[in-house]
Amino acid sequence: MEKRHKQKDLTLEQLNITAAQHPKLWEPGMLVLTILLCILGCIIGLELMANTGTTPNTSLIGALVAIIISRIPISAFMKLRSVHRQNIIQTSISGATFSIANCMFLTVGVPIVMGRSDLMVPMLIGCTLATCIDATILYKCYDTPMFPGEGAWPPGVASAETIMAVIRKGKRAVLLLVGMAGGAVGKAIGLPMDLLGVAWFGNFAAMMGLGVGSLVIGVVKTNSIGFNLFGHDFTFAAGVLGANFDSGSLSITYLGHGLMIGAGMVSLIQAARMLMKKDDNNSSAVSQFTSSMKDMRNAFGFGYIAYAAVALALAVICGFWYQMSPGMFILWIAFAAVSALISEMMVGIAAMHSGWFPGFATAFVFLIIGMLIGFPALPLGILSAYTASTGPCFSDMGYDLKCGYILRGNGKDPELERVGRRQQYYAELLGFGIAFLMMLLFANNYYGQGMFAPISNTYASTIAAGTTPEIAKWLIIWAIPGAIIQAAFGSSQVGILFATGILVGNTLNGVTILTALVIRLIAEKRNKENIQILTILGAGALAGSALYSFFTATLGLAKKK
Repeated sequence: MEKRHKQKDLTLEQLNITAAQHPKLWEPGMLVLTILLCILGCIIGLELMANTGTTPNTSLIGALVAIIISRIPISAFMKLRSVHRQNIIQTSISGATFSIANCMFLTVGVPIVMGRSDLMVPMLIGCTLATCIDATILYKCYDTPMFPGEGAWPPGVASAETIMAVIRKGKRAVLLLVGMAGGAVGKAIGLPMDLLGVAWFGNFAAMMGLGVGSLVIGVVKTNSIGFNLFGHDFTFAAGVLGANFDSGSLSITYLGHGLMIGAGMVSLIQAARMLMKKDDNNSSAVSQFTSSMKDMRNAFGFGYIAYAAVALALAVICGFWYQMSPGMFILWIAFAAVSALISEMMVGIAAMHSGWFPGFATAFVFLIIGMLIGFPALPLGILSAYTASTGPCFSDMGYDLKCGYILRGNGKDPELERVGRRQQYYAELLGFGIAFLMMLLFANNYYGQGMFAPISNTYASTIAAGTTPEIAKWLIIWAIPGAIIQAAFGSSQVGILFATGILVGNTLNGVTILTALVIRLIAEKRNKENIQILTILGAGALAGSALYSFFTATLGLAKKK
């Protein structure tokens, strides 16, 4: 009896399947359920972005929803106990929620804030197409030397561990639950438990760069060593940079942007060198990847052409021909395509190593460069929105693909990995399509009430304020150390992550990351087996933190209503 029960469980969960047995998104029952859940995800994504300016980790939320539904004791849901079906559903929900909030609602709001509500639909179409191009590039580039499946992609690891804990049970499940509890409690008292968790299994050097960058900017902005916790300020040293230090000067304001420009340029050179490497028989290096270097080169070539085509269409519809000379018009199209491609690459690299993506900060960098070039106001607004629509879903889809990669056996069966990844790609596109339709239906309701994502107003106000030669000077000055740091640490992308910390970090984030890395270093030196324990605990902390943020934000919306 016990043996039959175990066999039934193995069949039910489909832990070991072939490529031909992999479930399809288009299965009628699963397709209907996925569409309904995507609609729900879109509503939540819109509400959170409009009311809080942020969205929680949708990859983890999608995994949780798929697990809960699969446990409903109704025969129609029994098939959903397959981890591969859960992965497809999770991917689609994640794509819908994340794209509508970060790639559509936020970006479409930019021209409206600038007084051009007539451009809402063209901007929505352009950003949706850019998001689809974004996902297609990652689909082709995933599990290549630049974006390896074995990369950290932290939220993807947390999603996979959450799904697998339900069927594996035992010690791994206990460790995950302990990590989740710690993540939720820590988040409740104000600790960035997601970063602590990622520091335990993300790229060590990259996380150190993020931690040091966060600590540096925290000290620079406050001119002190201290942080806020439990609602109180803890200051250990004040005036550390001098009594007359001005944290609001241009040299400090554009520190992160300059560093990102320098690190990004070197990272681009590193990527170009990788793309130009010879690839015998069109296979990846030493056949350790399920996608080839040729796939990667083709993806970036396709991406640039596709981004340029969409940028051209936007430029024509928005009437840029009448605002710029022919030369400036062509330059805008080329620059928009380059910005979109480079932005997604830098954002994707940061997300792969740390679980954080500086998508909107990176778009801001290209906005400033566009201002220095001299593009008019409206083209700058469209440029910032267009660039911001690439990167976020590149990151989020990377997490989803990492989750599937783990569930499918970490690439041990290349054909199964390719088939499963293709189904996830279809699931992402379905989520984007539903998000597009939901935006068409509800955009006017939000914008008509003056509800915009905060970053939309930031882009518009920055354009209105203009730029100066002084800003250009500091961007160039800070680009130098950014380039040096990125070059010094090679492919670990420390420069990109250091700049990310400067752009979006604070003292508490830095202290948390560096403390977690010290714990990791000590634990690994004592016993190599502790690496696996820290990975599970870290994934749990990330999951618990994300779930706490999601539910508190959602409940907060309910209270507002």
